[in-house]
Amino acid sequence: MGVCADPGSYRWCQALSRSRSSCATNTNLSTGKQHQPQSDTISESTRAESTIVAFALGRATAIHAASTQRLPPKTAAFTVKATSRRHCDEDNDVAVDVVGCVSASRTCHVSGGSIKILIFLLIWLLALLAKNAQAHNIPEDAVHITAILGEGVVFNCHVEFPNDHPVPYVLQWDKKVSETGSDLPIYIWYESYPEHIEEGYKGRVSRVSQDSPFGSASLNLTSIRESDQGWYECKVVFLNRDPKQHKNGTWFHLDVHAPPRFSVTPEDIIYVNLGDSIILNCQADGTPTPEILWYKDANPVDPSPTVGIFNDGTELRISTIRHEDIGEYTCIARNGEGQVSHTARVIIAGGAVIMVPPTNQTKLEGEKVIFSCEAKAMPGNVTVRWFREGSPVREVASLETRVTIRKDGSLIINPISADDSGQYLCEVTNGIGDPQSASAYLSVEYPAKVTFTPTVQYLPFRLAGVVQCYIKSNPQLQYVTWTKDKRLLEPYQMKDIVVMANGSLLFTRVNEDHQGRYTCTPYNAQGTQGDSGVMEVLVRKPPAFTVEPETLYQRKVGDSVEMHCDAIEAEGTERPTIKWQRQEGEQLSDSQRNRVKISGGNITIDNLRREDFGYYQCVVSNEVATLMAVTQLVIEGTQPHAPYNITGKATESSITLQWLPGYSGGSEYKQDYTIWYREAGVNDWQTISVTPSGSTQVTINGLASGTSYEFQVVGRNVLGDGMMSKVMTVRTLDLLAYFDIYFHTDSRGMIVYSPPKLRLKVKATILLHTRMIHKYVHTTCMRTELQGSMLASDLKKQLHSKFFSAIVACLFIYCICTCCCCQPFALCVWASAIC
Repeated sequence: MGVCADPGSYRWCQALSRSRSSCATNTNLSTGKQHQPQSDTISESTRAESTIVAFALGRATAIHAASTQRLPPKTAAFTVKATSRRHCDEDNDVAVDVVGCVSASRTCHVSGGSIKILIFLLIWLLALLAKNAQAHNIPEDAVHITAILGEGVVFNCHVEFPNDHPVPYVLQWDKKVSETGSDLPIYIWYESYPEHIEEGYKGRVSRVSQDSPFGSASLNLTSIRESDQGWYECKVVFLNRDPKQHKNGTWFHLDVHAPPRFSVTPEDIIYVNLGDSIILNCQADGTPTPEILWYKDANPVDPSPTVGIFNDGTELRISTIRHEDIGEYTCIARNGEGQVSHTARVIIAGGAVIMVPPTNQTKLEGEKVIFSCEAKAMPGNVTVRWFREGSPVREVASLETRVTIRKDGSLIINPISADDSGQYLCEVTNGIGDPQSASAYLSVEYPAKVTFTPTVQYLPFRLAGVVQCYIKSNPQLQYVTWTKDKRLLEPYQMKDIVVMANGSLLFTRVNEDHQGRYTCTPYNAQGTQGDSGVMEVLVRKPPAFTVEPETLYQRKVGDSVEMHCDAIEAEGTERPTIKWQRQEGEQLSDSQRNRVKISGGNITIDNLRREDFGYYQCVVSNEVATLMAVTQLVIEGTQPHAPYNITGKATESSITLQWLPGYSGGSEYKQDYTIWYREAGVNDWQTISVTPSGSTQVTINGLASGTSYEFQVVGRNVLGDGMMSKVMTVRTLDLLAYFDIYFHTDSRGMIVYSPPKLRLKVKATILLHTRMIHKYVHTTCMRTELQGSMLASDLKKQLHSKFFSAIVACLFIYCICTCCCCQPFALCVWASAIC
């Protein structure tokens, strides 16, 4: 077919059809190279004004050309093929196919006869579409569709061919701009030509797949907007048919529903003074129109003389604010498609409050870090100070040139270094009340690096020794590679070398083969900063003890003790130093210093006391190795030493303690124990003696459940009480909740099933409440009547004696009648139900 257009809206389309009839002969009339006259001059009869109508995305393009110029000899304007139908359909149409066309910058030339045919067809098709463009009367059977904002919908439109015979057609979808306005073509389709899609619908409309269950003219609309709501018409125009031919199509009305969304909300935090008045404004859009509800602290707002809801719920007004008006106010907008909420906190004006505290951060060395510390106050003259590990950041020399504090209170460090890791605290105040603070930790990550390389390290011959690799790493060290004498060392494959957690090498038994030149290279998740320097590892003999202290020294209170120790160095090494210390590396106490004399490697302690009891170490050290000799000093004739290794096991009402005894003060002294205990947080202590004598275990009963208690154990002998143990805290277990238990009885009052098993020492109570009966029977079939009473002792005999220790009372026996039968039912109150 030729061309269709909608002149009223200046929408044009160029449509080409192919003849689908069975015509006997075809006659081609064309202008082209094979029909060009020998002369270069074009006759006047071939000069005419031609109108080329382009179908290009719904935008009208009219190309008017009054051709007076010469065409090159080899240029063909376009070809018109006229098809004479001898055996065509009953309409006896003439089909014209435009085979070629020139662009806007060129001119199309046709013969006079062809132009007349084309103009005739154009006028015919324009008249057809103009008729279709007239005001529409929307039928009563129009389809109404409801869609959700953002979703998709399919307008189902079928194509009904004349006499069920497929013919070429143009599909056009229009949207009615208004009830009396013009139609807007949003989609136009013609086979083998580009689709036209209105600008606002690009990427959202498409013709449904022909394999779908919908009609072949159906339109798929996605990402629905509220502006899509309105009337749509499906038009199917058949080409090569009488304009009076019935057209296909239908009308649709699209309703777009949208869940609520806020257009106006109050501020998240509102500062007020007592006696002030405020208005909280909350407005929402959506389809259907949302309903606005107000809640205070999760409860509906109750209007009062000072609190009111106005303007269809959009305004909450509070006048003369009181303490009870302070809190969280939530605005809820809801409709059939959902609901949204917004909460505003009403706070009394006062000191500064940190709204956006700093958060822990992990950064790479060299990057920039920003710690937020946003505060609000009433009044708003907030001062913000920053501290690192307790010191003002501006006074930390390493940060002085790299730190900035913004007006909003945030802290910037740029660039950061490995040493910047630590705790950062911001403190805010406006002069009212106490300053508020919040802190965060900065972790600076960097490739693992060697911080120190000793030129020489020593290993003790035939002893265990360590070659140190001094490493700093964040994140944690993953592994260390080692070289010895410029060759890769594989310590994992050597039985006498162990790689320690810090990357150093432990040689379990040193020999001369371990001497050499070593390097180490540490790695973590960020990589490595390179190798260490070369470390010369020398194997030397360690120092040796010439005099060692005795294994045990026993003295009485007030006596003196002298312990001897001495050592010599190996050849080629330094003379070792000798020092004394208490067990676990503790230095001698202040009370001993005035009573202790050290001469060379010997130590003398005068006027011995109970606290001098313990282990002592003689430490011999030089550059090769450190050796240690241990001895024990026992002070006899003293009160007991403190018990240790105390453990506690709790139940709901008791705690069992166990411990190891301290030194009794002498072999001839017998030791007993006393327990000191109290509820945590209470000042007064209670005591209990442990029996039998000498026992190191005790159970304390009668304690409150779910409560923390503090304990100390002290021993005593004939000389008196000894030293108290460290404080031990134990919490009793929580009691299980009470249970509602029901026991059914027969007509004689006998229980018809076994009672449920209960956990140890868990109380169970049966409550007399009608609703508890209802949930076991159909309410319409139930009647209750007093059948009699039962003695507690009689009912108790029916219960297993292990389950219950006492029955307070058996109140009533009810007869429960359901639709099919009646069954007696006993309600009893039990106490101290113990399994």
